[in-house]
Amino acid sequence: MKKILLLALLATQLFTQLHAGGDAEPIKIDEAEIREHKPHESTKFYVVIAGLADLGDTIAHEGAYLEGDQDFGFGIDLGYRIGNGFAIEYDFTYAINTVTRVEHGLEEEAKGIYYTSALDVVYTYEATEYIGIFGKVGYEYEWETIDAYHIDAQEHDFVFGIGVEIAMNESYKLLFEYEYSRIESPRGAALFAGILINL
Repeated sequence: MKKILLLALLATQLFTQLHAGGDAEPIKIDEAEIREHKPHESTKFYVVIAGLADLGDTIAHEGAYLEGDQDFGFGIDLGYRIGNGFAIEYDFTYAINTVTRVEHGLEEEAKGIYYTSALDVVYTYEATEYIGIFGKVGYEYEWETIDAYHIDAQEHDFVFGIGVEIAMNESYKLLFEYEYSRIESPRGAALFAGILINL
């Protein structure tokens, strides 16, 4: 961009001098003005604020089945870009759902509460100037509480995600993500929709 602006200014000066018979005053090129048009370099730090939808899952538990329904929560990711499309993220989520215990044909409902904390490696492929496609893999800890069933457990395993970023401007991107965890719980997989903010 800098070279294009410089050539445009030189061409304007040449045309003005030719048109005026060579008597025109030379145009002074303002380097500061050219630098103002230099593309913005985004910071390496970013944060993602997103709403999430749990998809629910059915698991076996003490001779019964626990069926989690679809419900909602939120997530926050703190990221640092390390270069070549790679980034490191720390993720935190909070979610709730209704869990139905099915045993011998009898059903009982209770509230499930879930907290997760994960450290991920993310790779983003810039498909176009405005659209990035990303995948992530990480290790996640989940704290699950279902008081009615005397469940207060902590599990950990790998988590995987795939999604897309859509740039709105230099500072903000829309983000959509599907996330699957190997942790077995009535929460199941999750869908995210939110905003990525360059800090």
